[in-house]
Amino acid sequence: MRITGRVWKFGDNVDTDLIIPARFLNVYDGIDLSKNCFVDERPEFHKEVRPGDILVGGRNFGCGSSREHAPIAIRESGIRVILAKSVARIFYRNSFNIGLPVLESEEAVDFIEDGDEISVDLNTGEIVNRSNDRQFLAKPIPEFMGKIIRARGLVEYIRQEK
Repeated sequence: MRITGRVWKFGDNVDTDLIIPARFLNVYDGIDLSKNCFVDERPEFHKEVRPGDILVGGRNFGCGSSREHAPIAIRESGIRVILAKSVARIFYRNSFNIGLPVLESEEAVDFIEDGDEISVDLNTGEIVNRSNDRQFLAKPIPEFMGKIIRARGLVEYIRQEK
């Protein structure tokens, strides 16, 4: 599965409260959550993000609380994949559980800028920055996790497997 999109780049230690501030957690609907995704960090995000865009982060992306609201808000904003130098483990697992793929690559993030167009192959881990013609490899998504992504989340995967 190859995903191509425009990059929204963030730095290190982006925590779940920055992704979706706690004051907006009184709803669980993904569309409502997406309206306040990154509202304090990048107020334009909700209005300018397009379906198929790609989120790029630094180290320790998704740290903080274990709430699923954060990856849901990102996914419902239209982001198709997250690429980061490293990802907090519980955020990583929550993302896959709701059908949002995550790849880690120390090197690629350093050569990707906000607004670049990149292509990510979830099966091979190949990352191509179409804006500067650089190519990188991330560890590909394990086969089982790929099945969860294709099913659009763990709940749907379990329903399909019955």
